[in-house]
Amino acid sequence: MRIVVCVKHVPDLQSERAFDAEGRVVRVGGEGTLNELDENALQVAADLVAEQGGEVIAVTVGPADAADAVRRAFQRGADRGVHVVDDAIAGSDVFGTAVCLAAAIRRLGAEARVDLVLTGMAALDGLTSMLPAALAAELGLPQLTLAARLTLADGVATVRRDLDNATETLTAPLPAVISVTDQINEPAFPSFLGIMAARKKTVEAWSLADLSVDPTAVGAAGARTRVVEATPRPPREHRVLIADDGDAGRRLAEYLIENKLV
Repeated sequence: MRIVVCVKHVPDLQSERAFDAEGRVVRVGGEGTLNELDENALQVAADLVAEQGGEVIAVTVGPADAADAVRRAFQRGADRGVHVVDDAIAGSDVFGTAVCLAAAIRRLGAEARVDLVLTGMAALDGLTSMLPAALAAELGLPQLTLAARLTLADGVATVRRDLDNATETLTAPLPAVISVTDQINEPAFPSFLGIMAARKKTVEAWSLADLSVDPTAVGAAGARTRVVEATPRPPREHRVLIADDGDAGRRLAEYLIENKLV
C-alpha cells in the first residue's frame, strides 16, 4: 500500500503572529514546526503500513524552510519525502496549494498506484479545513473528512465521523482523500532511532516545471481569496490578579457567580 500524507510547515503557535503588507502570514521571527494536526495523519499511515506493508510518502508545499516538515515526517515513519518548492508558489491560497499537491500526487501515481491520501483536519496557521476537499476535487477522488476512526478492507475505506449531535459512518472506494481528526489516535513521540534514521533520508525537491503546473494557476496570481483587513489582537484589559492567601478558590467562585460565568 502506498500512502501519501500531506504535511505543512507552520509558524510556532507561541510566536507573535501577523500579516504583512500584502496580506500574507508572516513566517519569520519564530521557529516553524510541523503542523501538529498532521501528526495524527502520519500516525495513521505508519500504523496502516505496519499492518499491511507498503510505503508512506510525505508531501509538502512551500518555501525552502518548509522542507523541515518533511524531515519531521521522516522521524514519524515516512519512508520518502517530496517538497514542492518554487518562487511562483509564494502567495498561494488553499486552492493553489491543492493544485501543487495534486500535481505531485499525480506524478507519484505515475510511478506506482497511490492507494490513499491522508491529511490532518486543519492547518493551525490558517484553520480553513478546506484543503482536503480542494485536493480531492483536483484529483477527482472521493473524500471522507474529519475521520475519528478509519478502517480499510477489500479496497474500501470506512470512517466514523463524530458530529455534535450524531455519529456518521461513511465509505468510499480507494483511492480516496481522507482527513483525520486529533481524536483518531495519540501520535507516538519520535524514537531516537527514528530521529537518527531521518537524518540519512533525502527530501526530493520538485519545481512547478517538474510537475507541468502553470505558474499563473498558483501563487498570488492564481489566488481566489485575499485578506481584506487585519488588526493586531488587542491587549487584555480588566484583568483581576489575586494573591492566594488560602481563600483564592472561594474568591474565584464568587467572581464567576457574580459575573454569571457559571
